[in-house]
Amino acid sequence: MPKDSKKNKNSDDLVLDQTLRPTRWEEYVGQKHIKDNVKILLKAAEERGHIPEHILFYGPPGLGKTTLAHLIAKESGRQMKITSGPAIEKVGDLASILTNLASGDILFIDEIHRLNKMVEEILYPAMESGVLDIIIGKGPSARTIQLDLPPFTLIAATTRVALISSPLRSRFSGGVFRLEFYSDEEIAKIVRRSSKLLETELEEEALEEIAKRSRFTPRTANYFLKRCRDFAQVSKKKLDKATVKDALNMLSVDEIGLNTSDRKFLEVLIEKFNGGPVGLKTIGAALSEEEATIEEVIEPYLIQLGLLERTARGRVATKKAYEHLGFDTPAGKQDKLL
Repeated sequence: MPKDSKKNKNSDDLVLDQTLRPTRWEEYVGQKHIKDNVKILLKAAEERGHIPEHILFYGPPGLGKTTLAHLIAKESGRQMKITSGPAIEKVGDLASILTNLASGDILFIDEIHRLNKMVEEILYPAMESGVLDIIIGKGPSARTIQLDLPPFTLIAATTRVALISSPLRSRFSGGVFRLEFYSDEEIAKIVRRSSKLLETELEEEALEEIAKRSRFTPRTANYFLKRCRDFAQVSKKKLDKATVKDALNMLSVDEIGLNTSDRKFLEVLIEKFNGGPVGLKTIGAALSEEEATIEEVIEPYLIQLGLLERTARGRVATKKAYEHLGFDTPAGKQDKLL
């Protein structure tokens, strides 16, 4: 593919994602407890004439952390500057960002758990006291100067809250909020709205089929919707349940949302290790897969569906996993497996 075409394709996908992103609280489906708390936080700050306090969102990818940050900026009428933990490599990078903020601006830092420790320590006084401490020089002649920063709100997002140090977490005085997975009904509402924005006619049964395979995640649901739309367009078919099934089967996504990696993990666990228990290193070697990928990408959804158990002795496939993949449950394990 020519470079220009690839660039245009990425640009189109970005525009699509921005188009599907909710722009009002009423359009944001789910996470009611977070929306209610954030609305009160914003309203109270507005009535007092203050800026909103710092907020941290955490949870699995694709649940709407960035979307919430955009909504807060839009609802409070403030400008938002966006960056990420890995992008802030040096203290000078953070200093440049903070000193260029206008009064009342929102700074959004995605994947904040990947901040350099030295950068993180500079962030403490900036969040707490609105000042930036900069050390000039080295050794005995080194001195510290303090710069006053304009009032700002830090909104941060992370998929791994345990990697954020306690001193940093404690400075999010506006609240630390965990995003939950969505129900099939909530995902269906999101897909219905997205199909209207994409001007795609989608039958109700087709919509439900996408929702139940979407791993309880809006980003995955919107991705499936776009791929099903592409499949229907190219194959000259209407977007009904049968077309959605064909499109998702082509993506190797089964009726409960398992992909090739998920099924391979369970198959190896059952066929090679008699369903477990087996250690993470052993199964990682058998799959030729990194342990972190198994632990953070593959296992959470399998555990959520009740297909896998993590025990003190290792990973164990449940009775439900045997049944889903069409394996006979071993006679000696039938009573033990759930």
